[in-house]
Amino acid sequence: MTTTTDTTFDASRVEAFAGHLMTILKGGLLSCMVDIGYRTGLFVAAAAGETTSGELAARAHLEERYVREWLGAMVTEGIIEYDAAAQTYRLPPEHATLLTGPMSMAPIAQANTVLAKHVQQIVRVFEEGGGVPYAEFCPEFSEALDAMGRGPLDQFLVSGYLPVVPGLTEKLAAGARVADFACGAGHALVILARAFPASTFIGYDLDEGAVRRARAEAAGAGLANLAFEVRDITRLRVDAPFDVVFMMDALHDQVDPPAVLARVRDALAADGVFLLREPHAGDRLEDNVGNPTAPIMYSVSTLHCLTVSLAHGGAGIGTAFGEGLARTLLADAGFAPPAIHPAPGTPFDAIYVTRVDGS
Repeated sequence: MTTTTDTTFDASRVEAFAGHLMTILKGGLLSCMVDIGYRTGLFVAAAAGETTSGELAARAHLEERYVREWLGAMVTEGIIEYDAAAQTYRLPPEHATLLTGPMSMAPIAQANTVLAKHVQQIVRVFEEGGGVPYAEFCPEFSEALDAMGRGPLDQFLVSGYLPVVPGLTEKLAAGARVADFACGAGHALVILARAFPASTFIGYDLDEGAVRRARAEAAGAGLANLAFEVRDITRLRVDAPFDVVFMMDALHDQVDPPAVLARVRDALAADGVFLLREPHAGDRLEDNVGNPTAPIMYSVSTLHCLTVSLAHGGAGIGTAFGEGLARTLLADAGFAPPAIHPAPGTPFDAIYVTRVDGS
């Protein structure tokens, strides 16, 4: 440790931070490796049982030399186990649970690599102002979002989300008009339309590619009670009110959140329910220090959520969306104080349940 008249320089702190920084930089590269394993099916193939690199490459229909190098990253990071004597590889079932199937976290790596492609554009707007429009991220990022959201929705939408609203499951079973504002690829509505055939469902989104995927999935499932439209939800007018409106992780990156909430309010029946899912952060930076998901929120915000709003001169709320701001926006739009619940399957999100304020 050395001391000057101005400050104390702690060499041990440098060493500790170097290790911390190296972990961050290593994680960026390994995120690419996880994405490769997800996209090529290598994790699914490895989960089938202990294997050599050649056998694994054959299972996944890939080139062995690339598979072997990828396995080097997986083994040295502790994701896949290696028997040096037998030269075989094993993906433990506990690891496979989080890399394949409905609980897979691997789609997060897909989102990371997609966002990384836009770093140069983000650097430009740091220097010049403005933002990178949402269309610049399509279709890759919307596909990654869809992949990340499917597992939790499949597991928890009907069994976890709906029960937080007393009577909602029964209302859908009896028959209700339901909308999803900024529905993306529409998987949530596919789940609901299949589970509640007496109800009718419609999804609205500005992303034409996402709506095409949504329509294709609905058609493949044979769901006649479900439709999707390409619409700007800030200008949306509906012919008949909805009993339920969903909005999933989309308000915070809108250009004009108050206008969106006004359209939701106008679209709801007098006794209708609005179920809003948003990131669950503190309203101030100091409230988020120590929150392990906060660095992810601020990073995703810089690379996507903030910039797609600022690209059109929008509010630029960003991903670190807090309860205080949510309550203010909802109240200003004419909604009653919301009930707030943890979002099942996505612990970094909260569910806000509210109705049009009748007071």
